[in-house]
Amino acid sequence: MASGLRERWRVKARRTIQERALDLFDERGFDAVTIEEIAAAAEVSPSSVYRFFGTKEGLLVADEFDSMSQDALEELLDLDDPVGSLLRIVRRYETTPEDVPGDSRTDRSPWRRVRYFFQEPSVRMAACAALDRASQRIAPMMAAHGDRTEAQARVTANALVFGYFAALEQWYLDGGVRPIADYVEEGMAPLRALWPSPDGP
Repeated sequence: MASGLRERWRVKARRTIQERALDLFDERGFDAVTIEEIAAAAEVSPSSVYRFFGTKEGLLVADEFDSMSQDALEELLDLDDPVGSLLRIVRRYETTPEDVPGDSRTDRSPWRRVRYFFQEPSVRMAACAALDRASQRIAPMMAAHGDRTEAQARVTANALVFGYFAALEQWYLDGGVRPIADYVEEGMAPLRALWPSPDGP
């Protein structure tokens, strides 16, 4: 029970720090804000911000998948339909209870931080590094599932995670006028040939 409470506190603290950081970034610009100012706004110590995120860029790219165990990742990702898995995750985020009807998606978390991936070069680099780590975790799962070679698994894992990033970028370039899930579904359509959807082609 105590460990469950600690984990809930940790998740809430991380979310609060990210939200306060985004408030400051939106108000003053990414470069003008310090970790110490973020900590003060979130009412935590600077060491807590560093422990949770490491850097300002980490504040924007970190999510729960970074700390997810391999077992949990394997449960989340349907290796017979990873594109479908990704779409389900995106749609779940876009319908979280925190979303308020009428609010712009670009001003709501978790999508609120996405625009910084494409506005700030250092954040883009951090996002690409996080995607690379995700791909390195996913590739062995793909190699062990089915008949793909290690090279094929590595290529398809990268196609999945960096294809997702490309879909996010198109959403950003279009001004966020449609739900991110629409862009992910459209952008990932060519990958369906690698993992045919159980619901159809």
